[in-house]
Amino acid sequence: MTKICFSGIGGNGMNPLAQIMRLRGYEVVGTDRNFDTQAEGNQKIKEYLESIGIAIKPQNGSAITDDIETLYISTAINDSNPDVKAALAKDIPIKTRPDLLAEIFDEYKYNIAVGGTSGKTTTTAMIGYALDVMDKKPCMIGGGMLKNYEDKNPMPYMIYNKGDICVIEADESNGTIEQYNPYITTINNISVDHKPLEEIKQIFANVAKKPKHGLVLNADCPYCKELANNKIKTVWFSLKDKNADFHAYDIKNLPDGIEYKLAGKTFKLKQIGEFNVENALTAIAACSLLGIDKFETAKALEGFLGTKRRLELIGRKNDITVINDFAHNPEKVLASAKALKSYNGRLIIMFQIHGPDPAKLYGMQIMESFAQTLNKDDILLMPEIFYKTEADKLSAKEMVEYAKKLGLNAAFTETKDKAREIILKNAKAGDRIIAMGARDNSLEDFCKSILKEIK
Repeated sequence: MTKICFSGIGGNGMNPLAQIMRLRGYEVVGTDRNFDTQAEGNQKIKEYLESIGIAIKPQNGSAITDDIETLYISTAINDSNPDVKAALAKDIPIKTRPDLLAEIFDEYKYNIAVGGTSGKTTTTAMIGYALDVMDKKPCMIGGGMLKNYEDKNPMPYMIYNKGDICVIEADESNGTIEQYNPYITTINNISVDHKPLEEIKQIFANVAKKPKHGLVLNADCPYCKELANNKIKTVWFSLKDKNADFHAYDIKNLPDGIEYKLAGKTFKLKQIGEFNVENALTAIAACSLLGIDKFETAKALEGFLGTKRRLELIGRKNDITVINDFAHNPEKVLASAKALKSYNGRLIIMFQIHGPDPAKLYGMQIMESFAQTLNKDDILLMPEIFYKTEADKLSAKEMVEYAKKLGLNAAFTETKDKAREIILKNAKAGDRIIAMGARDNSLEDFCKSILKEIK
């Protein structure tokens, strides 16, 4: 039995790959510094990995024994990591998570790479879920936990069947999306995220030339329109253009979802927001390139419960709703805020930007996204930038000052605890409280604590 090791196995990018390799019969060892420190919320992950036969070791290099064939690391890990040092000392090959994902992906005859700067996590999950319930036996590897599978797996970032279809979330943030050789590629949209817009556009221009069979593009995105390629079968989806191959219209908000029409038939989603109709159209279009009837896929998606932290309802108490959301770039924030404002009720948003680099790249644009959607009654609270160090000069306080100039009812709270105090002091019946931001795994507990303390 081949023995491999994953360093950072608790991360949402690494653990689905580790699970798949274990299901394929590999002997898997893993380390994670969050397991060593017993960081809140991580012990359940550790226990589950151990329950499926993965050995968890301290992240001190001791897991790297002579019989390890390969060490897999996330792109965030560098040469100072003890596992990496031990592997280098023993001449054990080191590969990154994208390397392994590409190897797995390229083994499948019908492989689908889901790309785009917004919506790819949900779209990947939608495609994987629809194929699974339609008994197409897919393998799906995404970046969000599928709520439909929580009863079977506390970390349902993946679906694993031994079929010939593989669906992956293809990440453009570090350019690794260009590593894959897909049968089908989907591109939901293109906007600034992680990199300047011109760099992002060039990455997707390269990606759009790669699929062997078909390309799915958003006709409502001007940058996607630039990717049209006569040499590759291209299908278009749209909420605006009735001539698109897949056009959704008569979109109506429901109390707990959204309704739309497709080619004369009405369908419903359990998620709110027009952007989720776009995600569904992407999934329907991708499945159509596999020869699956559009109505069959649309019907399957009516049972999709969504992914964790994507406008996820945490609960309601005393007519106050608490929501957890992953929105973190200008386009995602705008889409989420628009979806929320399509319903009645004041919004109290605690937004935490997820790092100094994003704050510098598009922090002020995020404030402009809020300004397009929030009104004077809504409240925007911002703690300090996540992972900010003393060397980082930009503060969330400066973003809040800009937000105020744009007319927003905004306040800098410095910490999430202070934001919680303000939320609980101001919340009243009819309000919706949203914790918004990426990377910080404690935001779910933040939401749950607020729900518990509401009076």
